[in-house]
Amino acid sequence: MRHKIVGLGEILWDVFPERKVLGGAPANFAYHISQFGFDGCAVSAIGNDPLGTEILDSLAQRQLNHLIEKTDFPTGTVKVSIDNWGVPCYEICEDAAWDNIPFTPAIAEIAKETQVVCFGSLAQRHEVSRATIHAFLDAMPKDSLKIFDINLRLHYYTKEVIERSLERADILKINDEEVVKIAQLFSWNLSEKEVCKRLLSMYNLDILILTKGTEGSWVLTPKEESFLATPKISIADTVGAGDSFTAAFIASHLHGRCLSASHQLAVEVSAYVCQQHGAMPRLADAHLELFK
Repeated sequence: MRHKIVGLGEILWDVFPERKVLGGAPANFAYHISQFGFDGCAVSAIGNDPLGTEILDSLAQRQLNHLIEKTDFPTGTVKVSIDNWGVPCYEICEDAAWDNIPFTPAIAEIAKETQVVCFGSLAQRHEVSRATIHAFLDAMPKDSLKIFDINLRLHYYTKEVIERSLERADILKINDEEVVKIAQLFSWNLSEKEVCKRLLSMYNLDILILTKGTEGSWVLTPKEESFLATPKISIADTVGAGDSFTAAFIASHLHGRCLSASHQLAVEVSAYVCQQHGAMPRLADAHLELFK
């Protein structure tokens, strides 16, 4: 049976000064995992508006399976500005459709078949989607894999949301800036690596992925660790790079490849995505052929 792999949470338009592109971390993850031949599926909500229709059209063009509920709230948008280093700044519209994902019978049904889910903190800023995400996690099979891609954005997170999510997670994806915020939130006076090791043991995680932009990345488990440098490349923008990193790592991991091989692929794929515009480029043929 093909694994059903769900990206659960926000789907939206990343609006750049000169264009708009489909985005939202869970949707990015679902798209990239589907490029590796898995049954990727985006689960979210849109508004009954032209932007929502365009999202459905865009998903169809990308041949990405989805369960997108229609709501009376506007389709999500994020204004993105890119600094001179290719690093994005976000202005996220509030009370969007993806804040109000209803836990419908159709979503409950998909949850029962989901082997792997990736969810974050942003879609939990509103109680409706937060309740849906946790109901989805509850409905998943016992042996399923739950990835918490923490994705701290602006002020849209609380200690309680993070703790509840970590308690449910098997894998945590976090970046170096988020480690600093977590240390502050938990009042831990620890180094970056110590924070990661504490999260790993405290929440009984199987794997912790730490990305550090140009300074490399770590993958930690209770028994192993892997560090890899970031390739030196010319960056178009870094939007979606972390999501492609997670998707590539998970694709390799599900194929039974070792930690260091999975880490290597994740580094290569995210470097490639950084060289393209937008969060959902088609991956390089060399990567797409790997698991065929």
